Amino acid sequence: MTNIHNVTVAGGGVLGSQIAYQSAFKGKKVTIYDINDQAVAAAEERVKNLRDSYKHDINATDEQFDAGLNNMSFTADMAEAVKDADLVIEAVPEKPSIKHDLYQNLAKLAPKDTIFTSNSSTYVPSTFAADTGRPDKFLNMHFANQVWLYNTAEIMGTDQTDPKVFDEIVDYAKEIGMVPIVLKKEQPGYVLNTLLIPLLEAASYLWGQGIADPETVDKTWMIATGAPMGPFAIFDVVGLRTAFNITKEQRGDNPDFKPFLEKIQKMMDEGKTGKDSGEGFYTYPNPAFADPDFLKA
Repeated sequence: MTNIHNVTVAGGGVLGSQIAYQSAFKGKKVTIYDINDQAVAAAEERVKNLRDSYKHDINATDEQFDAGLNNMSFTADMAEAVKDADLVIEAVPEKPSIKHDLYQNLAKLAPKDTIFTSNSSTYVPSTFAADTGRPDKFLNMHFANQVWLYNTAEIMGTDQTDPKVFDEIVDYAKEIGMVPIVLKKEQPGYVLNTLLIPLLEAASYLWGQGIADPETVDKTWMIATGAPMGPFAIFDVVGLRTAFNITKEQRGDNPDFKPFLEKIQKMMDEGKTGKDSGEGFYTYPNPAFADPDFLKA
């Protein structure tokens, strides 16, 4: 058993809300912090909307789901959110300026023994270690979307991370039902995204350049590999804002990706931000790629 009982998740977006609820579902006391009351209300709604997925996918009962909800609180007051935190999990947008500011503020408010982890999908922990004021208690713990189903936690430290802290986060991942994926050195994208990002970038290029439409790309991948979904369905699950931010940060200077970014921006302007909004490349809750006829001639 770890000594981690009170957890704060900074950022209540698609993945932050999932991480927070999964921790609460497994018995931790969890607070979601976000930047204002509107963001906090949206996070609370996202958490409540996980009920059907937990019931359908892992056979959770209403009583079990409600018990998880009862372990949660929500606030836009950072000091209140972290005052008793044993662990802070950062899940804010993939913009370095936002993360630098967050850690510098957290460092002033959290107890000195609080462990900080980042769910960043692209940045290694040494990027922000100095901001935390506790580099020995800082590392990355990256979750896959739909954490209750795709239950991995990729764990990556720096040369400064205390090995005992690293081991405690490995044990924490187990306590909340995750399979720890331990990285022996820093790697942007960890294991999962080092494998996945080239696929998503290739799909972005094919659609952005008008070579193939999203359904054709997804059908090709699903038929050829037996995968349950293609790259554009994955974009919907991840959320188009995250896909946009990462692509802009990593490939924004590459003209090959300009058409993709323009198309994604237009979709977001229309309110099509992915599965979380009910529409992205597909419409939900019954996306075309899940139809048995999708892969037929």
